[in-house]
Amino acid sequence: MSFFRPVLNASLIIHPPGFYVIGFETFPFINAYFIFLVFVYVVTVFFNSLVIYIITFNHRLHKPKFLAVVNLALIDIILNTCTIPSMVKIFLVKDNFVPFNLCLFQMFVYYAFGTLESYALAILAYDRLIAICFPLRHNSINTLRSMSCIVGLTWSFAVGIIAFATGIMTRLSFCSSVRVFSYFCDYAPVFRLACNDYTMQWSMASFLTFLLLVGPFIFILLSYGSILVTVFRMKSLDSRVKALATCVEHLILVAVFYIPLITIFTIGFYLGLIDADQRVLSLSLASCLPPCINPIVYSLKTKEIKTKALALVHRMKTNP
Repeated sequence: MSFFRPVLNASLIIHPPGFYVIGFETFPFINAYFIFLVFVYVVTVFFNSLVIYIITFNHRLHKPKFLAVVNLALIDIILNTCTIPSMVKIFLVKDNFVPFNLCLFQMFVYYAFGTLESYALAILAYDRLIAICFPLRHNSINTLRSMSCIVGLTWSFAVGIIAFATGIMTRLSFCSSVRVFSYFCDYAPVFRLACNDYTMQWSMASFLTFLLLVGPFIFILLSYGSILVTVFRMKSLDSRVKALATCVEHLILVAVFYIPLITIFTIGFYLGLIDADQRVLSLSLASCLPPCINPIVYSLKTKEIKTKALALVHRMKTNP
């Protein structure tokens, strides 16, 4: 009997045809917000594609730092492509139904690339750590090969663990409501609709929040702690200023990505002090804005990329 029990239990699992995403149904000024999202998406795709093009077709920029920048730009494009077009489709077509398998796929892509975004910022912090704390050994430690391995490992890890987390969602049975109160097929709002036990999914969500969000953030804080110690040991004030100046753009990206998410999760989910509508709006902004801001604040502010970008614009003007 024990051999047939899992089969019997599996046969009782009910998967609905799909889910209805209803996060913005009661949101005022929805027209203006979706126009804003279209603008954010166009900026995201254009500037990140520009960064990828400049670095890919300029061999002088084939360095570890710029591999990390291309990695971030690619992640930014895919992350916003995962959510913004589907939100705009709901607004234009008035169809908020998402088929079951497509819902799981969107869930996988969003969390895989949200994780990679977090790790990409940690990789950039690692690049600054090696450059400032080990300047004489920088070229031997942070090679193109080692950076490629680090990027490859983060992709393999993120895709693998999120694939597992998404896969266990198929063990849930949905026999009542299929209305997901979020702006996409979000992990927690979906598993809370299940009519069987979702302890495993809840535990996985809590574990992954720490491992994939808090973990890289702690690494970034420790990296900048080491950088500050090294900088204050420098005898020249000019050297201190130059070293810290190379970190400003990255610190802005870290603040833009982590502070809203940590605030929303702490105040909204654990303390319950944010209204549900405000939480959905805040989360959508917190996930959509960083990929739009990253290339403008960081990549295009980098001296080498800025020079190549201006040269490209000048060439387009002279040879239309």
